Amino acid sequence: MTKEMTKEDIVIVAVDGSPASERAVRWAANTATKRGIPLRLAASYTMPQFLYAEGMMPPQELFDDLQRETIAKVDAAREIALEVAPDLKIGHAVAEGSPIDMLLEMSKDATMIVMGSRGLGGLSGMVLGSVSGAVVSHASCPVVVVREDNSVTEENKYGPVVVGVDGSDVSKKATAVAFEEAAARGAELVAVHTWMDTQVQGPGAGFTVTDDYWEAVQQEKSELLDTYLEEFRETHGDVKVRKIIARDRPVRALTEAAEGAQLLVTGSHGRGGFKGMLLGSTSRALLQSAPCPMMVVRPES
Repeated sequence: MTKEMTKEDIVIVAVDGSPASERAVRWAANTATKRGIPLRLAASYTMPQFLYAEGMMPPQELFDDLQRETIAKVDAAREIALEVAPDLKIGHAVAEGSPIDMLLEMSKDATMIVMGSRGLGGLSGMVLGSVSGAVVSHASCPVVVVREDNSVTEENKYGPVVVGVDGSDVSKKATAVAFEEAAARGAELVAVHTWMDTQVQGPGAGFTVTDDYWEAVQQEKSELLDTYLEEFRETHGDVKVRKIIARDRPVRALTEAAEGAQLLVTGSHGRGGFKGMLLGSTSRALLQSAPCPMMVVRPES
């Protein structure tokens, strides 16, 4: 069987009982409903090492208690999901072991994984939390991170889906997913392309770069973006598209464009050789500054 044939149309949400996780469950339930696909609640438990001496097996009651606690969290999450979407089909998976291993395994067959992130923390780069950071960097499907401070308001509930476009293969994949999300939500799609002065060769040394010149570059970028979006418009003609061409850094331009959005979609090249470096610096920064839930789409691994 090919990979595509085994893929299941399903939204998976990580459940751990925290406020960030509850927010993620609400967002995931809403998304599964809009897409018309089921939701699966995923939770795991591990035996804390300090509870027993080395070489001793912890008593079965401890495992039973942990499992009961975890199932209680899943039941609570199910109630939250049903408040959002009373008719949603909801399943669950509970496993013993690392939540990272569990979610990465499940990502091989899912439409998307949704995770909560506390989004607090003093150290830049540590804000995401080790579990969500690892899953975003290695999952086989798109991953949505809903930070604890990404609340759904009346303003952003029906806001647009924003996508960063840079013309690369992974950006193409992210754009395709963003069109699907916008279509499922009946939302406008905002395509953002950024460029910096350094990428543009001026007329030559000693000449002042005129406004006319910048205007011409802006126009050229706009036409390129139109051509790029054309193939997606063919399959999603009903999606209203707005373009933003910004002479700015990607993180700042996308953070600004995502104000009042329901979702920000970005591709991550993740070219780094180190395990923790599989997320590009733009995606990493955006996961901390985005004013709305953010989806990271990575290349096929």
